[in-house]
Amino acid sequence: MSRSDGILQGRVAVVTGGASGIGAATVRRFLAAGAKVVIGDMNVPAGQAFMADLAGSGFTEQVRFQAGDVSEEADVIELMGLAESEFGGIDIVFNNAGIGGAIGSILELDVDHWDQTFAVMARGVFLGIKHGGRAMRKTGRGGSIINTASIAALSGCGGPLAYSATKAAVVNMTMNAATELAYLNIRVNAVCPGIIFTDLMHRGHVKEAGQTVEKIQPSTLKGEPEHIAAMVQFLASDDSVFVTGTTQVVDGGYLANGLLGVHPLPGVAKRPTYSGMNYGTTGKENEIRFLEPKKDNPGD
Repeated sequence: MSRSDGILQGRVAVVTGGASGIGAATVRRFLAAGAKVVIGDMNVPAGQAFMADLAGSGFTEQVRFQAGDVSEEADVIELMGLAESEFGGIDIVFNNAGIGGAIGSILELDVDHWDQTFAVMARGVFLGIKHGGRAMRKTGRGGSIINTASIAALSGCGGPLAYSATKAAVVNMTMNAATELAYLNIRVNAVCPGIIFTDLMHRGHVKEAGQTVEKIQPSTLKGEPEHIAAMVQFLASDDSVFVTGTTQVVDGGYLANGLLGVHPLPGVAKRPTYSGMNYGTTGKENEIRFLEPKKDNPGD
C-alpha cells in the first residue's frame, strides 16, 4: 500500500463494514491518504485478520477495530465514541455495512428476515448519520458522511426485493439528511456501486458472475472495490466541498445499458424457487430453503 499525497491528512474516519470488500478497500485508501480510521464490523475474525494485515503494511497507530452491529444503537454509539476518545473527533463517516438480506419469492419471504434486512441496511445508516453527525457537531468543523446505496435502488431487477428497497431508502435518507445538516457544514452523499466483485456479490462463483456481467456491462473493466473506494475518498475530501445530497453511480455503464432483463446478482430471479436470508460476510451461515415446485393454481 503506497502512501498518497495526504489529501485526508489529519482527518478521522469511521468505516462500518470495514473488514472486507468495499469497506476494506476504502480503509486502505483513507490510511494511505493520511487519515486515522476506526473500523467497525460484526465479523470479528475478519476484523482481526485485516488489522494484522494493516500492521504488516506499517499502519498501527492510526487505525482501530471495534466489533459491533450497526443495527444496534448502543454499538454505533460505542463505535463513534472510540473514534472520539482515540483520535479526538470525527470528520468522515462511511456507512457501508451491509448484508445480502432476505432473498427469494416475495410470496414466501419471512417477515423476520425482512426486518433484519432493514435493520442493518436502513436503520444502520440512520444510526450512522445520527451519531456521526452528533460527533461532527461537537467539533464544529463539519464533516462528510457517505452512505453505500446501490444501483438496485435506482431500477427494477438490480437486486433482491428487500435489499433494493433498503437501498432506495438510503438514497432518500441521504438527500433529506444533506438538506437538514447543511447548516452544520456536514455534507451527506451516497454512492451506488454497480456489479463489484466482492464475496458478497459473487459468493465464490467468480467465473459465472464474470460471464454474465460481460453481456450487459458496457465497460470492459471488472468492477473492483477500489473503484468504489476512489469515489468515497473524493466525497470524503475537500475536492467535493460543494457536493452534497447527491447519489454517485459507479457501475461501468450498467444502468445506462438498461439492465436488458438479465439478473446477474445472487438472489435475483424472475421466478425464484427459494426463500431465505443471505448474511453476506458477517460470518453467520445463510438460511436458504428451496420451494417445492407447484402447478399454477388460482387457489394457491
